[in-house]
Amino acid sequence: MGLLTSSSLTLRKTAKITDKEFEDLRKFIYDKTGIDIPIRRRYLLENRLGTRLKELNLSSFAEYHNFLVRDPNRTKEMDKLCEKITTNETSFFRDIKQLNVFRNEILPEMLKTQEEKGKKELNIWCAGCSSGEEPYTLAIMILEQLGMKVIGWRIKISAYDLSPAMLAKCRKGTYGEYSFKTTPKGMILKYFEKQPDGMFKVRPKVQKLVSFAPINLSDRMALKRVPKSQIVFCRNVIIYFDETMKKQVLGSFYDNLLPGGYLFLGHSESIHKLSTAYRPVIKPGGICYRKDA
Repeated sequence: MGLLTSSSLTLRKTAKITDKEFEDLRKFIYDKTGIDIPIRRRYLLENRLGTRLKELNLSSFAEYHNFLVRDPNRTKEMDKLCEKITTNETSFFRDIKQLNVFRNEILPEMLKTQEEKGKKELNIWCAGCSSGEEPYTLAIMILEQLGMKVIGWRIKISAYDLSPAMLAKCRKGTYGEYSFKTTPKGMILKYFEKQPDGMFKVRPKVQKLVSFAPINLSDRMALKRVPKSQIVFCRNVIIYFDETMKKQVLGSFYDNLLPGGYLFLGHSESIHKLSTAYRPVIKPGGICYRKDA
């Protein structure tokens, strides 16, 4: 795209997003992903996308918007955009009180119900799986619960995310110490293999329970293709959506859940005023939502 001039370099260092540029980018992101960026978070676009302007040798956010709309490489750039505008702060066994509701209350109940039906199978949808720590945590909890009995079960955790870069990390299954900041020490030794470089790789018995794929939660048709589930996890994702999009996504989760299934949201998220279809289930340590039979 040409050499950087001193004037263009100065512009990039001080580039500010105008009102029109913000609205154009905000609408583009919402239309493509369902993620709503309110005016109070205008700085997020300016700060996080400012680096992309430099990397692409663009002089304004208007040029960047035009790049996203018209450039032949716009599909790849959408992947970069998704990485920039989402926060991938996660770790294994994060928000353990809520996970204990799953491990100690919901999981045993669901396994017993399925066994009584003569259907030793369990489907879990993990929506917005980020770099994979959550679905792998769920797999570990299931292995802990079933022990050797897991051999007779068909367990499938379908984990989806918007970012191809995050999904690549999920499939690699290798993590540094930061990912284990909330992990019981015994779990690390039991379910991860120490690598020569100091990283830890998820053991095959954990990886085999989880599959990863890209999905856009604003794509209703794509959501309809997700296997029907007994449990849906979507923690700390709908905070990015406006009310309309939240209702749409919650409706898709409800349609996906089998009767008697459960939905887990983040501990700071609520469906209050968004949906009356679910029944809140209050347990010590957290709330989940049930689709009654």
